[in-house]
Amino acid sequence: MPAIYLNHVSVSARNLDESTRFYEELLGMERIPTPNFGGNVQWLRIGAQQLHLAEREVTINNLNHFGITVDDFVTVYRRAKETGILNDRMQGYHLCELPDGNVQLYVKDPAGNTLEINHPDVNTLPDDIRADVTRLVDAFPQSDSNLEAKLYVEPEDARV
Repeated sequence: MPAIYLNHVSVSARNLDESTRFYEELLGMERIPTPNFGGNVQWLRIGAQQLHLAEREVTINNLNHFGITVDDFVTVYRRAKETGILNDRMQGYHLCELPDGNVQLYVKDPAGNTLEINHPDVNTLPDDIRADVTRLVDAFPQSDSNLEAKLYVEPEDARV
């Protein structure tokens, strides 16, 4: 029985209020009713999915992350740059162009968790942002199979 879609992602927050404000202000997520789990937890809506924040000690692993797409990538990028939350600790760069032209931006939340913010086409970005992009094909050798990778899959590919 295959899974049919991703419902939510849960991440740790050192300070629940600070993390909740971060996701609301940077990404426009909306607080939604949250059950009482006996600890500090807040659920947020992100489109048809949810982000669950739980206040607890955080052990940072720079490779663990989740990726989202926003409707105004340029504004999010500029705000992330202005507030100093760009995260180049995961791969050595904070803004990456995939072989298919998609762009990935890495930022860190108040607890140090990594978020990947995706954009479908590097060519639609302003010149100053494109100048910050690291092209994956220039950074690492790509096989024919690597060059076929797609960040955004069509519904039939995703079996939805």
